[in-house]
Amino acid sequence: MATTADIKNGLCLKHNEKLFQIIEFQHVKPGKGPAFVRTKMRQIESGKVLDHTFSAGHKIEPVRIENREYQYLYQDSDLYVFMNNETFEQVNIPIKMVEKPAFLQEGMTVNILFHAEEETPLVVELPMYIISEVTYTEPGIKGDTATNSYKPATIATGAEVRVPLFIDNGEVIKIDTRTGIYVERVKN
Repeated sequence: MATTADIKNGLCLKHNEKLFQIIEFQHVKPGKGPAFVRTKMRQIESGKVLDHTFSAGHKIEPVRIENREYQYLYQDSDLYVFMNNETFEQVNIPIKMVEKPAFLQEGMTVNILFHAEEETPLVVELPMYIISEVTYTEPGIKGDTATNSYKPATIATGAEVRVPLFIDNGEVIKIDTRTGIYVERVKN
């Protein structure tokens, strides 16, 4: 058993029978009263962020997790199939465990968090950026580059993103998978 003194960013712990990962924490020692640790935790299964305060010295139950690289192969009804590039072992993961499944591309390398003791997958994390081709968008207007206006566009994975007015069909763009926002045009 660990205490609040062992809390650090990225630590995974069991709290109220659910798994949480510490996003950020702050040790507070007020002038009056006992010290406490204020945390911001992300529930691993649902992705919800929770603010929680632990009193100093409170016992916590850390959980060991492992981050492993897998390659996305294909979708089989409501499951995604991933393969470990070293052992060639395949794992089936339900759609709800994949963050932003609309940006998943065949052959993409992803990180899968595993509960180390139970060897069960917890969540699939996509790379921070993907590069994809715009398959459909309204025609661009020549010279419309300085404005901050955006239009909807569909990319090769089927996801819809907002792109600047000057982007046309067939162009390759870079997208931030955390927010789904256009980053830049990619030169061929």
